[in-house]
Amino acid sequence: MKGKVAVIGAGMIKFGELFEKSFDDMIEEAYLNCLKSVDNGIDPKEIEAGWLGSARGMSGAALSMPTSLWDIGISRNENGCATGSDAFRNACFAVASGVIDVALVCGVEKMRDASGGLIAIAAMADIWRARARTMPAFFALRGTRHMHLYGSTREHLAMVSVKNHHNGSLYPYAHYRFETTIDKVLKAPIVSWPLGLYDCCPVTDGACCVLITSAEKAKKYTDTPVYVAGSGLSVDSWMRHNDENLSGFPASVIAGKQAYKMAGLEPKDIKVAEIHDCFTITEILDYEDLGFAKKGEGHLLLEEGIVELSGSLPMNPSGGLIAKGHPIGASGVAQIAEIYEQLRGTAGKVQISDVDVGLQHNIGLGRGATGSVSCVHILKR
Repeated sequence: MKGKVAVIGAGMIKFGELFEKSFDDMIEEAYLNCLKSVDNGIDPKEIEAGWLGSARGMSGAALSMPTSLWDIGISRNENGCATGSDAFRNACFAVASGVIDVALVCGVEKMRDASGGLIAIAAMADIWRARARTMPAFFALRGTRHMHLYGSTREHLAMVSVKNHHNGSLYPYAHYRFETTIDKVLKAPIVSWPLGLYDCCPVTDGACCVLITSAEKAKKYTDTPVYVAGSGLSVDSWMRHNDENLSGFPASVIAGKQAYKMAGLEPKDIKVAEIHDCFTITEILDYEDLGFAKKGEGHLLLEEGIVELSGSLPMNPSGGLIAKGHPIGASGVAQIAEIYEQLRGTAGKVQISDVDVGLQHNIGLGRGATGSVSCVHILKR
């Protein structure tokens, strides 16, 4: 795949509690925004295949209806919270193989008014559900373990929240566009200690589309394509007793190594990243799992300001899941869209200067295990 696939367009809608918009409305808006974003224009008839990322059970026809893309192959991907990332990955493989020249990837989720709630549906097969393990509680275990082993504190968690809410306040598509402070985060109601209200991502509706093509055809559509340099996907389970004593996600470590190897790059080469921060502790663990910090030293990146917009390695300039929101199928595609904008220099108020390599990362849940799947992509200008 390395160097064979290029992103040529991306379109999002504002994430939030979109009760007034249907599933089709969200896809259509994101799709039209994506078409408009292609610098030299594109005829929808040139799109040869589509991939739909959504945790909601449906067929590929759910993408055809609002886009009027008929008579082409459309697949639906579902892979936990890494659904959108995996849909993008599969589309890239199709283009890299030469079978498809132009493909559409759409990630979408209706979280707020789905019957029964998608989070409840996703947890149905979880054998630990009857033992009261909720998502906040599971990630809280990671937080207390990291604190015990490595000396991180609730203040460090709060620093992630403050950073991401600041970034989100500048990002036009974010669900939460407000600033907060360390004091407010620490005094917020506790959800599952050490995680308070501002340590948790919101339940969000959203959609995002990206267009990809072969590297050979990319310049037909834009003078500034962004190329897929590396991709990794891995699964694991905390029930396999192989997850660093609850202080990391082995799947992220493996997926990251796969992506770095394919790209021929190292963590030090990454200039900007959109990483999975469903809870504040998750982002700190990501720093370590993806090689940006040594084990047990992720929180030090926050102390030193390295991961802020003005730092040497900005993390989640979009506000991350904490501020932008986490509509499961859309999250990974939206991360790809943000890295695409960053590398093209079109990210507006959250633009990082002089970036040529970016990383995107999702983790997701599976039967009996959160963090059991991880997907990583590396993009280059």
